[in-house]
Amino acid sequence: MKKKADVVVIGGGVNGCAIAYNLAKKGLDVALIEKKYLSSGATGCCGAGIRQQWSTKENVELAIKSVKIFEKLSDELKEDIEFRQGGYLIIIHNDKEMEQAKENVRMQKSLGLTVDILQPDQIIDIVSILDIKGMKAIGATFCPKDGHANPFKTTFAYAKAAKSFGASVYTHTKVTGIQTEKKSITEVNTDKGKIKTSIVVNSAGVWSKQIAEMVGITLPNKPYRKEIMATERLKPIFDAMVISFKDGIYFSQQKEGQIVGGIPIPEEISGYHTAPTVSFLEHMSKTLTSYAPCLKHVNLLRHWTGFYDVTPDARPILGEVEKLNGFIQCNGFSGHGFMLCPMVARILTDYIADNKSTQILEKLNLERFKGKNFDKEVYIVG
Repeated sequence: MKKKADVVVIGGGVNGCAIAYNLAKKGLDVALIEKKYLSSGATGCCGAGIRQQWSTKENVELAIKSVKIFEKLSDELKEDIEFRQGGYLIIIHNDKEMEQAKENVRMQKSLGLTVDILQPDQIIDIVSILDIKGMKAIGATFCPKDGHANPFKTTFAYAKAAKSFGASVYTHTKVTGIQTEKKSITEVNTDKGKIKTSIVVNSAGVWSKQIAEMVGITLPNKPYRKEIMATERLKPIFDAMVISFKDGIYFSQQKEGQIVGGIPIPEEISGYHTAPTVSFLEHMSKTLTSYAPCLKHVNLLRHWTGFYDVTPDARPILGEVEKLNGFIQCNGFSGHGFMLCPMVARILTDYIADNKSTQILEKLNLERFKGKNFDKEVYIVG
């Protein structure tokens, strides 16, 4: 293990690896530390969706810019990340949701997003297997530029590219402490050695709270178990991701043919719960087949759990904290770190390498929670 680095990145998910890549590309000496293996946390358990339809301006801006990066990322990283744009179909169930959708679409279009509100009979033009009555749909919004990518391939492509620019990646290495002196970071301690540094990026997902506690910083993040299932492989039948905020369900067909999706169980509570539940299988099966009756006889092959790292406003915490110089946050994505990752990594890299701040960093800084008037993202599953 190296003895010194310009920046230590804690967490080997897609955000940690993307930040390590961007920083190393700028010429900084970077050490990334992951306690297990790359993508072993939320990244490797996610639904792989990439959407730009949000209720808050900052999330829309991050998502639009991230998609532009995703569109060229395979060429940039010289690895196929399997990015494809089949769109996101967001189901609208009642008048209240319709009013919210109209407001959001106006805002999204003002930022340059291609998105429309569909009538019920237009929904099956996008995904023909859907049952309008079963879903109790009165409409939907659709953005054709939303899509999917492979989270494993994306993470490993970022890590490989980071190493090509000189970054060091230490897996199966646990951070045991962070040393500070006079409001500045001096050293990161691990179970395999110590690294002197003045900058630490906390991108440890649901474990970011524990990392922050090492330096006396309190994050408001809470971990929530999220369960996902995958079916047997089917012939291609639809391209879009289908999602409902009312029912909490999302599902899509992957490149290999399996249907992948999730839904929160009614009794879910905060905590580090990892065991899959029968309740999820029952709830998911009932809801999924009400949306798409043709899937009733499809075989379920896998069922696993991951985590959402949830903040009070369901938006990420980004940037440097006031109480400790060089302690950079990149966490609290509330289940959407993969889709926002490319632009987040660039913004944080510009801040660290060039001291360049942005309005997004100011809006999404930890200090926003000092007051009670922060904007809340409502377009969240679960």
